[in-house]
Amino acid sequence: MGSTPRQSIKHQERAPRLLMKALDALAILAGLLMLICWLPEFNSKSTIVISLVAIGVFHMSAEFAGVYRDWNGIAFERESVCTIIAWVMTFFFLNVLGQFSLYSTELSGRCLLLWFTITPVLSLSFRMFYRWYFRWSKDNGINSRNFAVVGINDLGIHLVRNVNAATDLGLNFLGYYDDRPETRTSKLPDDISINLGKLSKLIEAAKNGEVDVIFITLPMRAEKRIRSLIQELTDTTASVYIVPDLFVFQLLNSRWTDIQGLPVVSVFENPFYGIDGILKRGVDVALAISALAIASFPMALIALAIKLTSPGPVLFRQKRYGLDGKEILVWKFRSMKVQDNGDVVKQATKNDSRLTSIGGFLRRSSLDELPQIFNVLTGKMSLVGPRPHANAHNEFYRSQIDGYMLRHKVKPGITGLAQVNGCRGETETIDKMEKRVKFDHQYIREWSIWLDLRIIARTFSVVFSRENAY
Repeated sequence: MGSTPRQSIKHQERAPRLLMKALDALAILAGLLMLICWLPEFNSKSTIVISLVAIGVFHMSAEFAGVYRDWNGIAFERESVCTIIAWVMTFFFLNVLGQFSLYSTELSGRCLLLWFTITPVLSLSFRMFYRWYFRWSKDNGINSRNFAVVGINDLGIHLVRNVNAATDLGLNFLGYYDDRPETRTSKLPDDISINLGKLSKLIEAAKNGEVDVIFITLPMRAEKRIRSLIQELTDTTASVYIVPDLFVFQLLNSRWTDIQGLPVVSVFENPFYGIDGILKRGVDVALAISALAIASFPMALIALAIKLTSPGPVLFRQKRYGLDGKEILVWKFRSMKVQDNGDVVKQATKNDSRLTSIGGFLRRSSLDELPQIFNVLTGKMSLVGPRPHANAHNEFYRSQIDGYMLRHKVKPGITGLAQVNGCRGETETIDKMEKRVKFDHQYIREWSIWLDLRIIARTFSVVFSRENAY
């Protein structure tokens, strides 16, 4: 008996990604050549060596910063930020390398600074031209192929919209094929409502060369139908792709990778990998230090007021769930006469009798949250993220709300998307907590550094309104 051949699925590096790497290398070389023309002292024996090293270091930095990800449908501003970060990293490493080599004496600081300024401008210009060219080429039918979708369903509709938005793919939509009656298929939007008929017509069109690419979006339970269709398409030259119906699951920052050629798709995952995680942490530390410098004197006054108006400690430390559900101690200014921290924790309510004489003011103004700046600096919390709940509440709601614990896939925050959208204060009903969790999931799925900054800005107006704060 022969052994079964080992099968694997390889990741295909798309041509645009390779093109962008070439354009970035060109930008580095072009920046050097421009400076050689402008500044005679820049033309030294080490110029070619420095340029080759710069290209290598930039490509490594760019991979780390996520510069070569798929930017289709993503604003050019985000691509620009990642590109500039990669070049800053490159410039830093080049300077470090220069200190341990003779090349640091070959080029003046003025030359390096000009090169550092010119190259990102050239790189971003190339990227803008790249985006424009692929939009233009698709509109004019250059280097394009025709594609069809098998399956009139929500996944098929979503796929067509994504492909149409990905102009660099050069794919023109022909229509849908499906054997099922209209009563069992989704309603097609008016702009992509092309139903080309049954699968037998697709096979005929593929054999005639009318369809170049076929995407199968049938549900995973239709394995027998998918196998039969693929067998029929082996008699054609069409490229065939299966699009797994992952939307039947509650996806949270899904991404794919491979393990020795076998594809693996995450269903739930933390969004802060690579440069995204470093960028978020950097913003947290910078803003937390700034906030601490501004708030240190008011915090000292609040601590003194607490000590003078009620017996007990100034700070209240409560056990709450942090990243990945691991227990952390969250710091707050004490605003109550009691310090619930056990299996049963009663939420604060309006006119709560447990409040100290200044506790109501501290809670309404959110000044009781200021010590959490130290939680941010120690890395236990973030400025923005799902608000941490008492452990007793976590244990209760995780059995009542599907996906409740997924909000702990990121660090808890001092403020969050839920809080700036009205989900602040007491959650006396399951519906209120479900709404808060929905916003927490949305934050994890849609995170960007710009979203964090918008939430921080909106937090000030929410705090001043004092709505649902008690």
